[in-house]
Amino acid sequence: MKGLELAQAYYNTYGRKMLQEKFPHLLGQTAVGLVGYGSECLGFDDEISMDHDYGPSFCVWLPEEIYRQYGAQMQEAYEQLPQEFMGVQGRVSEEQGQGRVGVLCLEEFYLRILGRDTVPATELEWLSASEESLAVVTNGKVFEDHLGKFSALREGLLQYYPHAVWIRRLVQSLAKAAQAGQYNYARAMKRGERIAAELSLAEFIRESMQIVYLLNRKYAPFYKWMRRGLQDLKVCSEVGEMLDLLYQIPDPAAAWEGVRANDYLYHLNTNDGRVLIIEAVCNVIVQELNAQGLSDQQDNFLQNHLQALLKNISGEL
Repeated sequence: MKGLELAQAYYNTYGRKMLQEKFPHLLGQTAVGLVGYGSECLGFDDEISMDHDYGPSFCVWLPEEIYRQYGAQMQEAYEQLPQEFMGVQGRVSEEQGQGRVGVLCLEEFYLRILGRDTVPATELEWLSASEESLAVVTNGKVFEDHLGKFSALREGLLQYYPHAVWIRRLVQSLAKAAQAGQYNYARAMKRGERIAAELSLAEFIRESMQIVYLLNRKYAPFYKWMRRGLQDLKVCSEVGEMLDLLYQIPDPAAAWEGVRANDYLYHLNTNDGRVLIIEAVCNVIVQELNAQGLSDQQDNFLQNHLQALLKNISGEL
């Protein structure tokens, strides 16, 4: 069973009763769910994930004042709940996984992960927010929220970036993808610098996935889960399978043997299958930029779309 489903079933069976019977006067101050770090909060957990931070558990968020008064008492009651549920043993947490479930301070939860307990009020505040952290505090599921404060902040963050911030993040990732995949990969291969070429390829993969998340207006998760998350997106989800092909290409070193410094300056070395896949990914991205009215350029070089995008926010920042 997926960790998120297990958490909700565990709360429905034991957690709600515990709160109703032992803390009826605090019910109106609580929010309950499973949100935060861990593959189970993304719905990406599997058998491999079950070796740590897996088991019947949930979060109870209390506003700071209430948490200071009753948090320890409620945590004690939480720890007395049955450790085994539906055939699954109690949650085993690694040291770095401590404090992810149980009774938590609402404000501290957002402060610890996001660095703030309010929705960014300005574009500069949005730009300074870590996207990975934004993904962490908006994943998972809220089972109940009687106070509404936890969900109000969550929903404010889920409204996504303001337009100008979104465009600037797109521009940044497009520039990095072009520089790494369409420019530096070939130059490194010409020099025989394989480590530099592999780093360029990895940078291109990460930034092209980042672009897809941005085009779907969804926060990108921790890098380990970026590829897995692509398959759930509505636009450009095929980029994931295209990127998979990069690692099915035989060693491309032979395609660059004997290549001179001035070769392939203005056209592609199509003998390297990786180059073809990189360009195919960029073409999908360009088509989506056109479809969303962000650029009217047809050029496959992502760098050449930046000015068109920036025109969308001229004078906004």
